[in-house]
Amino acid sequence: MKIGVLALQGAFREHCRMVERLGAQAVEIRKPEQLDDVAGLIIPGGESTTIGKLMNDWGLMDKIKERAAQGMAIYGTCAGMILLAQDIIGSDQPRLGLMDTVVQRNAFGRQRESFEADLYVPEFGEEPVRAVFIRAPYIEGVGPDVEVLASVGEKVVIARQGKLLATAFHPELTDDDRIHRYFLTMVEE
Repeated sequence: MKIGVLALQGAFREHCRMVERLGAQAVEIRKPEQLDDVAGLIIPGGESTTIGKLMNDWGLMDKIKERAAQGMAIYGTCAGMILLAQDIIGSDQPRLGLMDTVVQRNAFGRQRESFEADLYVPEFGEEPVRAVFIRAPYIEGVGPDVEVLASVGEKVVIARQGKLLATAFHPELTDDDRIHRYFLTMVEE
């Protein structure tokens, strides 16, 4: 199975390593035509405004939307969560708008307020997920088809809508592969 990792900015290499570790083939995506050969796509963290602008400039935005309409699974981490959202509070930045969510950018504070936390996610078993939050967003509102998988207080940090998965944190920066494994099962569904 080939999994695309959007390779415009951010921790795309770490996502590629995680995908390869799980036995799938990782493909760095920089051109629209590369999306034709992948079964799923990971949009990594980074700076969401910059990634959105580059996606527009390089013709990736429409192609990703087209592939999503065809049923391709997409997983967005941090900036990827922002780019998947239909609404971004206080921003008109470029976005895919595929997920029925309202997202708050930099919701936990600036870089110096970055933190790690243990999340209990029933779908991933009893062992908590170690989550690395770096200038992280959170989901403030969800539509009726969005399943909340984990929160920090009242702030939604993992959500799924059909073939779309979003996390506010960076699982690729830990050794825990359960979220990526979960995404690969979504791709196969």
